[in-house]
Amino acid sequence: MKFVLCCCRPKRKTLTVKDICQELVLNHEAIKEVCSCLQEEINRGLGKDSNPEATIKCFPTYVRELPNGKENGRFLALDLGGTNFRVLLIELGAKCTMDSRIYAVPQPIMVGPGDGLFDHIAECLASFIKERDLGTELLPLGFTFSFPCKQEGLTKARLACWTKGFKCPGVEGRDVVELLKQAIARRGDVRIKICAVLNDTTGTLMSCAWKNHNCRIGLIVGTGTNACYMEKLEKVELWDGSTDEPPQVIINTEWGAFGDNGCLDFVRTEYDNTIDRESINPGRQLYEKMISGMYMGEIARQVLVRLVSDGLLFGGYASDILLEKGSFFTKYISEIESDKPDDFNNCRAILEELGFNDATDADCANVRHVCECVSRRAASLAAAGVAVLLNRINEESVTVAVDGSVYRFHPHFHNLMVEQISHLIKPGIKFDLMLSEDGSGRGAALVAAVASRSASMR
Repeated sequence: MKFVLCCCRPKRKTLTVKDICQELVLNHEAIKEVCSCLQEEINRGLGKDSNPEATIKCFPTYVRELPNGKENGRFLALDLGGTNFRVLLIELGAKCTMDSRIYAVPQPIMVGPGDGLFDHIAECLASFIKERDLGTELLPLGFTFSFPCKQEGLTKARLACWTKGFKCPGVEGRDVVELLKQAIARRGDVRIKICAVLNDTTGTLMSCAWKNHNCRIGLIVGTGTNACYMEKLEKVELWDGSTDEPPQVIINTEWGAFGDNGCLDFVRTEYDNTIDRESINPGRQLYEKMISGMYMGEIARQVLVRLVSDGLLFGGYASDILLEKGSFFTKYISEIESDKPDDFNNCRAILEELGFNDATDADCANVRHVCECVSRRAASLAAAGVAVLLNRINEESVTVAVDGSVYRFHPHFHNLMVEQISHLIKPGIKFDLMLSEDGSGRGAALVAAVASRSASMR
């Protein structure tokens, strides 16, 4: 069934599709202002007195050494960061071999009691260990926990707040490593030595640094977005650990919360406001809600509905499906932009799924324009963040490790980011965006390996 959407807005000058999408287009001056705001917010996050009120928390990870490429041994990795989590058995040496299994986190567990979540993780971990007959071997484990945490050591991290659809009561403010240890102890059937807890951005950085020793930044653009980078200890007022060599530490920025204090209001739109208002965490993670895969599709859907209501798309008729929140998946944006110019095969197939069987070429071109505006804005904002970190590090050549479904699967995201970063960094800085190979898995094992190496040298 299709509906005519009546426009109840007051009469005004006739707008075009490009006019309506223009507010999603960020010019160079706006992007530079975003960079300036982010720089200021990172400084506040690193400051001892300003951190409590800072929106970007800049948590020290206590990871201070990068892999040297000589790590070896067998390690377990546990990767929790979304609706699925993985358990991995990783062997490091001349080559890296991995055996892994994916487990689902059912919706009731995502929003149920915290103990239930960690009991579920422990049960799956025990099943993995038994299936591989590892019961008698005490293996080091790296725990990738991709939610905002305040780390108090390499094996201690308190959850600051849930994101990405999780809302388990009784976990925020508590040490997630201790909660996992308790869940394992309640079972009493497996032996595990947790050597490190880390964020997926840290894992991404470590995984690329194993091969590329210039790597200093880890970036995720997937369901959510976040970044970490190597910072000099002298700039980290929050640091409360040892000041011996090396005088550096990886900082988990938790930049998804950038803008929560209103500093990004000048680039936010009515669509961003609606998405935030209807989310499970209103007023939080505003930068993330403009960039990540969890929200890009819904931003595009809202724009499409607006265009239909203004009579600029599909003859003013909207399908039941398009009017349904969440019906325009972020993967549709990647698929539509994968069409060659003047070719709308993917676009037509997607529109048919959405109930539009007679879309014109003009309709398809307009839908693609909406997708391009949404994805280019996301890429520009992510690029602004990376440029700020490159300028802070200020080294001649830096590799940025990147992972996440949006970066991996969008056909132009990499090139869009490279182009924008090039306009924003200081003269003389060279950079490279390197796709991370399983950072949250192999990276976790590498953090555990480096931690084990460091402990044996003390």
